[in-house]
Parts: sequence; C-alpha cells; structure tokens
Amino acid sequence: MKVLFADSAHPLLSETLVKYGVDCHHPELTRESAKEILNQYDGVVIRSRFKFDREMLDASKQLKFIARVGAGMENIDVAYAESIGIACLNAPEGNRNAVGEHALGMLLGLLNNMIRADREVREGQWRREENRGYEIEGKTVAIIGLGNNGSAFAKILQGFDCRVIAYDPFIDKSPLHHVHLCSMDEVFETADIVSLHVPLKDDTHYLVDNNWIEKFHKSFWIINTARGKCLKTADLIEAIQAGKILGAGLDVLEFEALSFEKADTAPLEFQWLTQSDQVVLSPHIAGWTHESNTKMARILASRILAKLNITE
Repeated sequence: MKVLFADSAHPLLSETLVKYGVDCHHPELTRESAKEILNQYDGVVIRSRFKFDREMLDASKQLKFIARVGAGMENIDVAYAESIGIACLNAPEGNRNAVGEHALGMLLGLLNNMIRADREVREGQWRREENRGYEIEGKTVAIIGLGNNGSAFAKILQGFDCRVIAYDPFIDKSPLHHVHLCSMDEVFETADIVSLHVPLKDDTHYLVDNNWIEKFHKSFWIINTARGKCLKTADLIEAIQAGKILGAGLDVLEFEALSFEKADTAPLEFQWLTQSDQVVLSPHIAGWTHESNTKMARILASRILAKLNITE
C-alpha cells in the first residue's frame, strides 16, 4: 500500500503507517505535479494546501481514501469523491478540546479587556475603571453547531454558572445535560454571547451578516473559531460601531488563503480589526496545540489502517 503525503502532518502519522507496512512518500508538490502522480497511490494525506475538486478527483480515481488532518472538509468535493469510490477521512475529535479552550480564552480576553489592559500596563498606564470587565456567570451563551467543537466548548462552560443553549438542525437531542437545544428564534431573543462552530457550506457562507445580526434582541459578544467566510467582516464592523456587537474574538478570517497559512492583510476591513480594542485576533490556531497535533495523527492513522484493512 502506498500513501502520498501532499501536506504537512505530525511524524507520528507516517511512523504509525510505516510500522504496519504502508509505504509513505513525502515529495514537494504543486497542484499540477500532485495530479500527475496521484494515480500511483492508494491514499493521500492532506491539510488545506490543495482543493480536491472534480478536476483533481478525476486524476485520483485509483485512490481508496483522502485523509484530512483536521476537521473541516470544505476543500474536498466529498459527494463526488464518494460517488467514485474514494472515502473521505478526517479527525474532528482530535482538536475539539483545543478549540473549546481557545474559544473560552478569546471570550475571557474580550469580557475582561485583557489585550488592551496588558498593552496599557506595558506602556506605563494604570487604567482600572476603563478596563472594568464582565463575568460569564448569569449570561446566556449560544453555541451555533453542537458537534465536536461546539460540544467541547459547552463542556468547558459548565463551571461558569451560565445558561448554555445551542442551535443545531442536525441533532434532535443534546449530548450534554446542561445544554438546551433551541431554535434560532430563541438564540436571537436570549443570547448574550454567541460562539460559531459550523462547517463552511453554502448555507453557512456569510451566515453572520447584517440581516442575521439585526435579529438579536440584545447586544452581544461573538466568537468565531469555525471558518472565516462564515462571517461577513464588513457587517461585523458595522455592528460593532453601532453597539449591536460588543466585541468579537476571531481565530479565523474572511481574508485567509485556502491553505490557512496566510491572510490578505491589505483590505480596509482587516486594518480596522487590527486597530480595534473590541476585537481579539489569532491566526487560525484554535485547534493548533501540541496535544491536538498528536491526537489527530493517532486518530487518522487508525482510520487509514482500517480503510486499508490492516489490523493494528
């Protein structure tokens, strides 16, 4: 069995596969050079470097699987891949705890003005009243998408004595006793804090826009650790300026490249975000911990071996 590593992955993944007799190759590739050699392999391991659209998949028909080191599958035409017999594997549970902790960190940073206060103290300013914060206790936190990452965030919130509600049209029973599944109307009516944990699909592209924001009965804070294009930055800025959104924690940005390895820093909206004290930013690292790196490698290795009918 031969597996092509078309992107970076923790060494544990290839080491495990090699241990069970899988031949792993790690060439330097462009999209075009990958297309030329994919038909020589039983499987390919990717992150987000290449988009596996129909053109790419038609050059990959010998593949038994495409394995993505991560959770989101938006860079793979999953329906078409499966229709031609290519299984699509991922490891969404591998980084769920990391994402949950990061979302909490962004929320605490926003509510307590931590980024601004840190900067001011370093500059010799001691502004206590101006940096008076808010507590999570007693507030309603709405989680949009109660899958692996949303559930992990909800679990962490148990110790904060807040009300946790969730909207997820794909489940009919909450996996956590303290989380109340609800309609979006209830989210709009009661939420003080909103955290996005949805995949990027047609119906979640620009989910957060002016129309969506205006439906909220109260001003609220928002956290996005999902995908940048789930949120329309221009509308977010307008809502912050109007006081409808009190602050935003953004681990992902609308301006990111397909690979997630860089972002376009030129747009005026990006510049506004970097200058606002009501925004906390990070470079798509919510699920990017040392622990999640090894967890995802271990989980994906098991799924690849199972797909190749190799017993661990």
